[in-house]
Amino acid sequence: MKILAIESSCDETAAAVVEDGRCVLSNIVATQIAEHRLYGGVVPEIASRRHCEAIVGVTEEALNQAGLALAEVDAVAVTYAPGLIGALLVGVNFAKGLALSAGKPLIPVHHLRGHIAANYLAYPELEPPFLCLVISGGHSHIVEVKSYTDFSVIGRTRDDAAGDAYDKAARAMGYPYPGGIEIDRAAQKGKPSYKLPRPSVEDHPYDMSFSGLKTAVLNLLNQSKQKGVEVNKEDLCASFQLAVCDILSDRLTLAQEASGYRKIVLAGGVSANSGVRARIASECEKRGFTLYMPPLCYCGDNAAMIGSQAFYEYQAGHVAGLDLNAVASRAIDLG
Repeated sequence: MKILAIESSCDETAAAVVEDGRCVLSNIVATQIAEHRLYGGVVPEIASRRHCEAIVGVTEEALNQAGLALAEVDAVAVTYAPGLIGALLVGVNFAKGLALSAGKPLIPVHHLRGHIAANYLAYPELEPPFLCLVISGGHSHIVEVKSYTDFSVIGRTRDDAAGDAYDKAARAMGYPYPGGIEIDRAAQKGKPSYKLPRPSVEDHPYDMSFSGLKTAVLNLLNQSKQKGVEVNKEDLCASFQLAVCDILSDRLTLAQEASGYRKIVLAGGVSANSGVRARIASECEKRGFTLYMPPLCYCGDNAAMIGSQAFYEYQAGHVAGLDLNAVASRAIDLG
């Protein structure tokens, strides 16, 4: 089954053709990072306008790269939730038009389910059930993946997502957007010499909190400036990254011990972070767990991951009509 997938939940306009949920025939991404960098972060209105400008060309390129005409695909899939509502609406309405004009089924896909499915593209042997740590700019979840379409969140952030904390801490230190990759690079040159907190959530051992960690970085920078003390930014980045890795590793380990899963999966944009990848890999190796991490090309937002998950959604009978609407916030277990 060949699925044309559309992704426009944030600042990447993407289209891909994926066969049977595992084989990528094309994967095209038009990024807006350079423009949003001017403002220090994603500007929703600009993101929506750029999606409108790029989505036709990106989709045509995806079909051309796959060597297919629209009539030759079997279905159209689209990210409908969660994300920036204006950005989502561009993709949803475009996909509805394609499905209607070509007489194809329309498959709605949850963005986080797509991130998890990115691993199916790289690991043919990977099948549920497994435990997944989903970490991105907007979400930080520990998810029990019971089947391809059955998910249960057993841990989540109570405030900032890990990726958002990275971006805000980076901005405070003077690094450009997106800040996560800047902190990751600087951390490799520094030493974790600054003492930063590892916040936890009382009575919820698998939940995470990154707001206090981010605030601690802001306070350290402000207090140092007031005292005229120079901050070694590379050391601060190393300290921040170690704290994030400690939090993620600790919560994931506790969740694994409680659930008993020995297959661990990483997903989401922050799974591209070298420190996070190394730490989780080390912990899994020590405990004898099998770890799956998406290739860097599938960590960020892309449509191939949406096409992969769409295959399994379709098999489960999850199709939409032309009344499909975009949803800014929706739990992963609701689909």
